[in-house]
Amino acid sequence: MKNDHFSDAALVLVGHGSTLNAESSAPTYQHADELRSRGLFAQVLECFWKLEPSIAGVLRGVFAPRVFVVPLFISDGYFTEEVIPRELGLCAKGEKLFPRVQCRGAQTLHYCGPVGTHDSMTGVLLARAREVVEKHPFPRAAKSTDTTLFIAGHGTGNNENSRKAIERQVDRIRALNRYAAVHPVFLEEDPRIADCYTLARTKNIVIVPFFISDGLHSQEEIPVMLGESERVVQERYQSGQPTWRNPTEKRGKRVWYSASIGNEPGLAEVILERAREAAQTADRGGVMVET
Repeated sequence: MKNDHFSDAALVLVGHGSTLNAESSAPTYQHADELRSRGLFAQVLECFWKLEPSIAGVLRGVFAPRVFVVPLFISDGYFTEEVIPRELGLCAKGEKLFPRVQCRGAQTLHYCGPVGTHDSMTGVLLARAREVVEKHPFPRAAKSTDTTLFIAGHGTGNNENSRKAIERQVDRIRALNRYAAVHPVFLEEDPRIADCYTLARTKNIVIVPFFISDGLHSQEEIPVMLGESERVVQERYQSGQPTWRNPTEKRGKRVWYSASIGNEPGLAEVILERAREAAQTADRGGVMVET
């Protein structure tokens, strides 16, 4: 166990949130509760872009002299580089280059990188992939060496970093040689989710959606892209059932599809690692400005 010195610090977790999906905020609250229970920080708070408490108002409730802000987002991009810093008052609108450590009177703010780009996410993804097969072994648990693993991301032509975070994890997992093959697939870029059937040389396929929360993309869109009928997906969704049955035979493949990585217990440790890194950078004399 690493020696953590955060008794004079506040941890602020920033989630996206959604007014359309009540479950979108669940991972943020889950990991905040877990880290709060460890008693490492003087305070642990949550805030959201689309829900209350808002990002803009969260710092009013922070009394600790050090504040570590960790975005629960998959990649660097519009939200982590523009929206969140702006809402926190770390930069002006349209300003993309700003100090990650800023002093406000007696308080020092540390703006951390998103959890999704941290190296430790490799273990979180592997845990999710292993878990779904162990939980649903019918007709038998597939060996990873006889399985092709797909990491599914959003992808977007508007921000290349969205793709990079997924591809980086694919490279890291591929280097471990635990699976027959490892590929990235995307909602809005090539290779697409449905391409997994032609990319996989093995009968067994495991797909892990690299999203923080289960919602429209992971629960409704991806199962349809994998070949389930929209009617069946909606019937299952509306009745509170999993929208994909594990494993399902499609196009000659046996497919396991996991939940998003957001509620994976190991994510709490990734959040803590982000705070540790920021603290170590400050200890080494990281750039700081007065505001």
